[in-house]
Amino acid sequence: MTALDLSRAAWRTSSRSSGNGNCVEVATADGRVAVRDSKDREGPALVFAPGAWDAFVAGLDAVRPR
Repeated sequence: MTALDLSRAAWRTSSRSSGNGNCVEVATADGRVAVRDSKDREGPALVFAPGAWDAFVAGLDAVRPR
């Protein structure tokens, strides 16, 4: 598997982020979804296939307090 070039990715944080730096940032590139720690922007990123990302988000939604 080849590395995904994220150097020009448009990273974004949740609109629910409080802006205190304790967040993750998400970007899409080459049809995949990348996630990184907002405090370590030069550090590693987790990269998900679209189906895996959808399953992850659905899992979070299932456990989110209402």
